[in-house]
Amino acid sequence: MTDARIEPWGEGDLGLLRQLNAPEVRAHTGGPETEEQVVARHGRYVRFGDTGQGCMYAVVLPDGARVGSVGYWEREWRDQQVYELGWAILPGWQGRGLATAAVRAAVAVARARRTHRFAHAYPSVDNAPSNAVCRKAGFTLLGETEFEFPPGHLMRSNDWRIDLTA
Repeated sequence: MTDARIEPWGEGDLGLLRQLNAPEVRAHTGGPETEEQVVARHGRYVRFGDTGQGCMYAVVLPDGARVGSVGYWEREWRDQQVYELGWAILPGWQGRGLATAAVRAAVAVARARRTHRFAHAYPSVDNAPSNAVCRKAGFTLLGETEFEFPPGHLMRSNDWRIDLTA
């Protein structure tokens, strides 16, 4: 099943973000956040599309069910401005190609902006499904790196890159 679409994150997506805050979803990204952190993140996601620095999206099935998130945002990486991509799919919907489809859609939006040449993703070296998403979505593995996420926590990640001008 890969016929999902992405829609800009909206006020009504707080419930989805709460579901995505589950321990099994956040296992590779520092664990669940507090309710206060989730509400603050939701507010950032809602306002983010208006900043011109990227956008967060809900992953939406044809029947309207919201089953995940994907987004891209600006960051500096090795003295270069790039986009970073991140995503999460609810456990009951994982393994169906939805993350790959959502990442491809977000890459297409970032590519159309013609702002940065490269986009990167930094999944944990231990997160086999997210590393597979990168491979299937057309990213190139540059190697392992130490990556700070969440802030204050260093993790071993793979540095995946896609050329947005290709």
